[in-house]
Amino acid sequence: MTVVDTLIHARWIIPVEPESVTYEHHTLVVDNGRIVDLLPTELAKQQYRGTTTENLENHALLPGLINSHTHAAMTLMRGIADDLHLMDWLENHIWPLEQKWVNEAFVKDGSDLAIAEMIRGGTTCFNDMYFFPEITAAQANHHGIRACVGLIVTDLPTVWAENCEAYIEKGLAVHDRLRHHPLISTPFAPHAPYTVSDEPLQKIKTLADELELPIHIHVHETLHEIEQQQEKTGQRPLQRLYDLGLIDPSFIAVHMTQLTDDEIARFAESGAHIVHCPESNLKLASGFCPVAKCIAAGINVALGTDGAASNNDLDMFGEMRTAALLGKAIAGDPSAIPAMTALRMATINGAKALGLENEIGSLSIGKAADVIAVDLSHLETQPVYCPVSQIVYAASRQQVTDVWVAGKRLLKQRHLTTINDDELRLKVAEWRQRLAG
Repeated sequence: MTVVDTLIHARWIIPVEPESVTYEHHTLVVDNGRIVDLLPTELAKQQYRGTTTENLENHALLPGLINSHTHAAMTLMRGIADDLHLMDWLENHIWPLEQKWVNEAFVKDGSDLAIAEMIRGGTTCFNDMYFFPEITAAQANHHGIRACVGLIVTDLPTVWAENCEAYIEKGLAVHDRLRHHPLISTPFAPHAPYTVSDEPLQKIKTLADELELPIHIHVHETLHEIEQQQEKTGQRPLQRLYDLGLIDPSFIAVHMTQLTDDEIARFAESGAHIVHCPESNLKLASGFCPVAKCIAAGINVALGTDGAASNNDLDMFGEMRTAALLGKAIAGDPSAIPAMTALRMATINGAKALGLENEIGSLSIGKAADVIAVDLSHLETQPVYCPVSQIVYAASRQQVTDVWVAGKRLLKQRHLTTINDDELRLKVAEWRQRLAG
């Protein structure tokens, strides 16, 4: 009998790959942080002995969810400037608050709050875009969550950097320190076409090619953005990015609510990725990403929450449900975004967008053991005919009981193992007093 670190016996296992497969009464075998087997529970008990064994008789195991776009530290601004248009929200509320309050302590505590929320909601990897990325990376490392920490660039001076050259220089230093980290990666993260000029975008493209890093950027978020860019440059933002050579298989476009059929077809040919943030787009009335059309064209579409300042949560269960329902409504077709498609958007599609599909995104032998357990015995998810449908359409993040990242348990029966809840609440309360004052 082979001795391994962990055996997780579950009522259902949803591996995501192969697609549309759900295993009943199976066991996930984990050793040295990786999945080494997936087999019927009775066979597992004969072949393996676990140092730790979990019996999850009412649970579905699935890959950890991947939040492919967020601004973690902005969780401290949750609810501070709601129900406003995007540019009013940014220019008159968020940016002034950031200029006054954002520093290393803000990013540290805001990242801690975001990481706690994400772990409790079944997110095991997040793709971030914010200032002081080295602080977010340090907190992600400390708490054991996987993170893609964006190397932000903008023309606007901030407390972190005074100009694009400084942003890029500091970002490269962060990349150099983290390039061999097992859980942290560092994509470039220019903020948006309307906040980054041509020269730094060209430099980012050159560096991204040399270092083999993705480029993660807001694109076509609102009609106003497009009209503004057309007045300024005579081009739609996507065309400008094509002309600068940015759009290729390592390009990650966030939002994409304003797309023509020709733009969808051309984007599909490029092999680039879209991150859909349905709830943020709805709340800010930014528009609707035509997800069904994009998927039909062959575009890889992932899911993100955006920041909690514009959502107002980091709930990937909510994003899956909203993406599925909104996608059906936009397409006028109830079969447009099935439950499994929404789940793939939150798992393997996110992994593909971030260049991590060989490591995470599905419960496949050889991949990292980024795993979550969802208790489907709640009255709200009974009876269970199809676990995938229950997870997407009925379950809540409060039903996530256990979370592992690279085999390390970060949530045990709803209790965080690396974060002190009480200490975090006190810090957040202090920030509320400052920002509200």
